[in-house]
Amino acid sequence: MIPANTSVWVEHLRVGSPALAEALEEGLVINHPFVAGELACGNLANRAEVLSLLQSLAQAPLVPDAKALVFIESRALMGRGIGYIHVHLLASAALHADAKL
Repeated sequence: MIPANTSVWVEHLRVGSPALAEALEEGLVINHPFVAGELACGNLANRAEVLSLLQSLAQAPLVPDAKALVFIESRALMGRGIGYIHVHLLASAALHADAKL
């Protein structure tokens, strides 16, 4: 399974991403609730359809905040320019047996 972050989805929804489209067709994309939430905060064309389709994808497990903080420390992610939502995505993918980063 492949997690797609918000910027990947935004690009796909604006201009199309052949790589994401192929992964979606093959059933390889996993959704994270934080990404769906970030997209829901924006102005989406076909809003209801997009959000519904996101919910129909396999869902990544949520990682408790305490585990996300441990993940930052254990993987030395501090000062690397990634945000907290990306930490959650990475930690979630690390916990999901079939996820690839």
